[in-house]
Amino acid sequence: MPNTQFVISPAWLFEHLEDPQVVIVDCRFSLADPQLGQQQYQTSHIKGSYYLDLNQDLSSPVGKHGGRHPLPNPNDIAKKFAAIGVNSQKMVVAYDDSRFAFAARLWWLLRYLGHEQVAVMDGGFTGWQKAGYPVTDVIPPPRIGKFVAQVQTEKVVDITAVKSRKQSHELVDSRESDRYRGERESIDKIAGHIPGAVNYPWQEVTDSSGYLIPQPEQRRRWEKLETAEEILVYCGSGVTACVNLLSLELAGISKGKLYAGSWSDWISYL
Repeated sequence: MPNTQFVISPAWLFEHLEDPQVVIVDCRFSLADPQLGQQQYQTSHIKGSYYLDLNQDLSSPVGKHGGRHPLPNPNDIAKKFAAIGVNSQKMVVAYDDSRFAFAARLWWLLRYLGHEQVAVMDGGFTGWQKAGYPVTDVIPPPRIGKFVAQVQTEKVVDITAVKSRKQSHELVDSRESDRYRGERESIDKIAGHIPGAVNYPWQEVTDSSGYLIPQPEQRRRWEKLETAEEILVYCGSGVTACVNLLSLELAGISKGKLYAGSWSDWISYL
């Protein structure tokens, strides 16, 4: 499915490596080892790519409420985008090595902040390497950009909205099925799911190698929810839910909204 509005192929990116209108962002990260992504980037990355860290850049500090990965302050993240050369004319390409788990967070954040020219790279860093494209350990210098955050408030909901819209929306839990059912919980203090939520595991958006499933299959995933007025999507902390939001857009369904705090925010009130 590469080379759509939201997804590009490694081949496309290779052809545009020297394009000054393209900004490449490495989003590799490990929840189990938060330093791993940065270490991997410093060792080997796509030429010209900048690194943005899930904890340090794509989230704000954790508080009592708001979940494990609260959305970053718009002004703070705008400065970071500007420092890697992003402006309203630039195309941003995000990649990771985790089936879009973290690249999709950046994809969603940019669109939430009003920047529509953003795509994820199909197959991730492993796909890039398998295709035989070059890598480097050279860190690019800062660039000069001007990023003005224009927050699209309609793309996000909080716990109050989730509780108040029970009759007019579909609530989607993006976590693995055993976590949804409460049979396993290795991250949050309480197991289970929000009452009324249906389960659409985020890993189903890609195959086991990290490539997106074909668009007809993306559409079939969401057939039962197409008539909903809106689709509120959550996961453990508002990160992997963005993979399902990407899937919805690929399926031609543009009524998905992120419950940013997700399950970790929900249980903070229990």
